[in-house]
Amino acid sequence: MEVRDKLYIDGAWVVPERSETIEVFDSTTEEVMGSVPAGTPADVDRAAKAAHGAFGEWSRTSVAERTKFTSRISEALGARMSDIAALIAREVGMPLSLAMLIQAGLPIGTFASMSEIADQVAWEERVANSLVLREPVGVVGAITPWNYPLHQIAAKVAPALAAGCTVVLKPSEVAPLNAFLLADVVDEVGLPAGVFNLVSGTGPVVGEAIAGHHQVDMISFTGSTGAGRRVSEVASATVKRVALELGGKSANVILDGANLKKAVSTGVTMCFLNSGQTCSALTRMIVPRSALAEVEQLALEEAEAAKPGNPFEQSTRLGPLASAEQRERVRGYIRKGIEEGAKLVTGGPEAPPGLDRGYFVRPTVFSDVRSDMTIAREEIFGPVLSIIPYDTEEEAIAIANDSVYGLAGAVWGSDPERATHVARRIRTGQVDINGGSFNPLAPFGGFKHSGHGRELGRFGLEEFLDTKSLQL
Repeated sequence: MEVRDKLYIDGAWVVPERSETIEVFDSTTEEVMGSVPAGTPADVDRAAKAAHGAFGEWSRTSVAERTKFTSRISEALGARMSDIAALIAREVGMPLSLAMLIQAGLPIGTFASMSEIADQVAWEERVANSLVLREPVGVVGAITPWNYPLHQIAAKVAPALAAGCTVVLKPSEVAPLNAFLLADVVDEVGLPAGVFNLVSGTGPVVGEAIAGHHQVDMISFTGSTGAGRRVSEVASATVKRVALELGGKSANVILDGANLKKAVSTGVTMCFLNSGQTCSALTRMIVPRSALAEVEQLALEEAEAAKPGNPFEQSTRLGPLASAEQRERVRGYIRKGIEEGAKLVTGGPEAPPGLDRGYFVRPTVFSDVRSDMTIAREEIFGPVLSIIPYDTEEEAIAIANDSVYGLAGAVWGSDPERATHVARRIRTGQVDINGGSFNPLAPFGGFKHSGHGRELGRFGLEEFLDTKSLQL
């Protein structure tokens, strides 16, 4: 049982304004595994004032000095890598072997990369008689989700610190314990007081207080599209900058002649990664109608091989979902797919055999899905795949673009040039071609209702910079 009863504000662990707490549940056992403070607007006010007070000196610190701190944070997180992976495996449900690589490895790498990335930024450049400067935007309010909790925190906090910003962080109340571990590390490496502040709590209370605070200059938010709209609305009152990384309903376009076995296998894996709790998950598999039966069989085999189980068992490929609420949400979508007439290839809304305890959902595959069906239009955030047939390449592209979202996608084809041509026509922020691997230095972010702004690499750091010109 990990009980955290203090908030990290102005370089110290402080008692929150109120004694109310938020329980954190183990996703596999459904038992309480810890608790964190339920912060208040008054706690946010203390944190924002601390960040505002620290900004002047921190922003004037050299880039080299700032990235020394991000490197130290990376090293300290690396020493706790096993603890981070185990903690997030319990909070979120990702199998431990994957959690080591993704939930722990990615944030460690993000903090470590800041020195190299900062060297790529044109901090000063001459344009005729002007000297153009890149300066930190100010106090950043970082509001992060539960599915990749520390990774999403690192994607905001690391570049914000390297840019010269100070931070007020609100982690998801579903998986907040890892953020407290980061605060331990920040304290350990001696980051100046007020540069990083942590206030746990709910979105409607702490999140809105951060978004509306007059001393917070920018909001970087990752979460649902509905919550992102609310953040934008609240932030607009103080005309602050807002970067949003929101939902997705990503298309996996398989062209005729593609290697079906590889395309379907990889597609199912990328749909089910983290039990489908991935905003960029390839949840719509768009396939030639002539290959539909073969694709269904391949997808069935892949899905049934991904049996849910305890994330701490080595053979487990699919863990539980993060919460009881999410489990019921996903099962509701599966029932909706059946009601609307989609063909259930495998899975269903019932609990997986032998797993009545824990937030488990059967890996589910639907076929003969139409673009107007709910399961093809709304983000499910669970291990549910929709297979949609098409007759022509133009129709495939139209189906891929027939979504309010535009976060990620994939294209498979025997001719790389043709696949790239199709990828260029998909209105989405990132597209994998023939299994192109995730690049943590490439810009990540969406079009349309998937948000605006970019994270990761140089583009992610530049989100936290303002531009000033001096006329000489």
